[in-house]
Amino acid sequence: MKIRFFLSLCFILLAYVAHAQVGTYEDNMPIDEYGRLTNDNNAFQNDSTKEKDEEMPIGMHVWTVNRFGDVQPAIPDTLPHTYRNSIFTSGYEGQYNTLGNQGTPRINRIFTDRTTWNDFIFIQPYDYFVENPLDFHFTNTYSPITNLSYNSCGNKQDGEDHLKALFATNINRQWGTGFKFDYLYARGYYQNQSTSHFQFSPWLSYLGDRYEMHFLFSTNNQKVTENGGILDDDYITHPEKFQNFEENEIPVALSQQWNRNKNQHIFLSHRYKVGFRKKVPMSEEEIKARKFAIQSQEQQRQREEEEKRRKEGLETTTTFSGRPSDAKIAGDLPAEDEKPQERMVVQADSIDSLKNASLAKEDTTWMKDEFVPVTSFIHTLDWNFYDRIYQAYSTPNNYYLPKPRYQEQTDSIFDSTQHYNIKNTLAVALLEGFNKYAKAGLKVFASHELRHYALPDETSHQRSYNESSIRVGAQISKMQGNTIHYDILGEIALAGDDAGDFDIQGRGDLNFRLWGDTVQLAAKARIQSSVPSFYFRKYGSKFFTWDNNLDNEFRTKIEALLSLKRTETRLRFAIDNISNYTYLAQTYSLSTTTRTQTDIKVMQESSMINVLTLQLMQNLRWGILNWENTLTLQKTSDEDALPLPLFNLYSNLYINFNIKKVLDVNFGFDVRYFTEYYAPDYAPALGSYTVQANEDRVKLGNYPWVNVYADFFLKHARFFVMYSHANTGMFNKRYFLTPHYPTNSAVLRFGVSWNFFN
Repeated sequence: MKIRFFLSLCFILLAYVAHAQVGTYEDNMPIDEYGRLTNDNNAFQNDSTKEKDEEMPIGMHVWTVNRFGDVQPAIPDTLPHTYRNSIFTSGYEGQYNTLGNQGTPRINRIFTDRTTWNDFIFIQPYDYFVENPLDFHFTNTYSPITNLSYNSCGNKQDGEDHLKALFATNINRQWGTGFKFDYLYARGYYQNQSTSHFQFSPWLSYLGDRYEMHFLFSTNNQKVTENGGILDDDYITHPEKFQNFEENEIPVALSQQWNRNKNQHIFLSHRYKVGFRKKVPMSEEEIKARKFAIQSQEQQRQREEEEKRRKEGLETTTTFSGRPSDAKIAGDLPAEDEKPQERMVVQADSIDSLKNASLAKEDTTWMKDEFVPVTSFIHTLDWNFYDRIYQAYSTPNNYYLPKPRYQEQTDSIFDSTQHYNIKNTLAVALLEGFNKYAKAGLKVFASHELRHYALPDETSHQRSYNESSIRVGAQISKMQGNTIHYDILGEIALAGDDAGDFDIQGRGDLNFRLWGDTVQLAAKARIQSSVPSFYFRKYGSKFFTWDNNLDNEFRTKIEALLSLKRTETRLRFAIDNISNYTYLAQTYSLSTTTRTQTDIKVMQESSMINVLTLQLMQNLRWGILNWENTLTLQKTSDEDALPLPLFNLYSNLYINFNIKKVLDVNFGFDVRYFTEYYAPDYAPALGSYTVQANEDRVKLGNYPWVNVYADFFLKHARFFVMYSHANTGMFNKRYFLTPHYPTNSAVLRFGVSWNFFN
């Protein structure tokens, strides 16, 4: 631990020395609506012969793409006081239930924020690691960027290490590329709890006037050791009953059991645009970049001319620029206060050959040739492959409820299933804003999806299943302008195994000024009918098997969000209604020495379930004192099928100050809390969360988790020191997020995120 802390301290000091030599980031470097650089490439050339004050431009713009490849600007994670919470599997605000250790499966306590079930349900609890291509950040950089992030705690027996690396660069204005690397290894403070995750994701993007392309490849591996939870919760809630013991000495239900997930993903979206070109004035940012480019070219030309004269032995009395400092020539840049639209007249007294007044034409230096797209032809390919193995070398007697097909109880398990899906989407889009009458964009699209599944049959041999779906739909959207935006999309499955499924969703926002403040009122709505996931309908393994005939789930959702910029207030309201809600339920017998008769079933609630959510996000600031809060109130109409906590809280209180105008510091503490409820249980054999169906259900909650921390921001380095779960041993000692899975007790953590600019 001491060695690791010393190495981290050296790492931070190196960051300070390195960043003291790097230029600052110019926030106003020009980009267009696609995140592309709009100035000449020459403005960003790194010439080692230039003077020291000519610093390399630094910065990056990021965006995501939707299923049609539409570019949607995004915000990169650069805030120093949120970096420390990014390391937690439980989420930035602790809104997820986990198994305690980092890298374990998780489920959101805020129901309206849960994603619908994935085709491959076993990967759903790892959404923090297996990134959805539609959430991936593509980049456009001013210069090559490398980010290294590392956080750690504990020692080589029980500690956690998480290393991330990101590299992004631009080949030119159009081509961007890079890769992400992510490795997490958490040994666990309790027995048989280690996790190991690996991800590598290279990407490539091209943003041209007529052609656009986004390509992403991702390979992921997740390995989780399953311990089934501790056998007696009193080791945590009433430790006085036992003699002195360490966390890793508490008996657990399982040993030598693992869940392994391997998955690869390919996402390709490209389009060809048809349109016309026209001349338009440059923006102020584009003018600034253009001036910089012209000056750089002129200085380089002058250096080459002086060098040539020096070699020829010529003497000159001119200034560095090659002419008297008060002289002017044709093409000189206008003064800073001169408007780019004004005409520039050639100075006749500077060049005798330009005395003809007819040459005094309108200057087009500050005009640009812009391509205006009218129609796009779009193709998107989404390919995903999943492979899951549940393996056990030693299973306690009678741990599982015997099944007719497996009367003989053996302690060895090897459950395997594979799934892949290939989805192609073709679309034609009439783009918004190509003339004054095109107030909105319009798309029509069709898609075909092939889904393949492999499961063991009654003889333990793999059996294959294939499903397909053909869907059509349309979208109308208005994203330009500052006042009103909206996006409405609808699609229906015309043929295949999903025939009759439909999905209609819309969102919009209204922006206006009120009492000197900027107000945004946003709303979302969705109506969806869908067949439950394949693995709810069919599944085969050693101890769990089913073949269910399930009805379509029908969901409706209405959500509104009111935001006040000046007061940093956001008020959110949501109503979710679900018919035929489908879920997993688990039962077992539990004693202080063993767990037996475990069984899992797929359940479907025929009556409608209603969930009401009200959320307040309020930030308060008084000088150096900052207080950030998220309060969530939610009510479910069915506590048995869909249990939810009534109240969730995240609160962060800290002071912010600066040392020597160089080091920015946040020092404070944050707290996570939720009221008691029958929290979801966890089934190791499926690697999924389930509803508690035991007669003696366990309530969790009414316990705060408090972290004390210090965040630091120095040039381009973010680092923190944190004492997580600092209140261990206080209150009622019920620090469980999942039944029988205690969270880690108090531990010292540190982390650093360092940006390099080449």
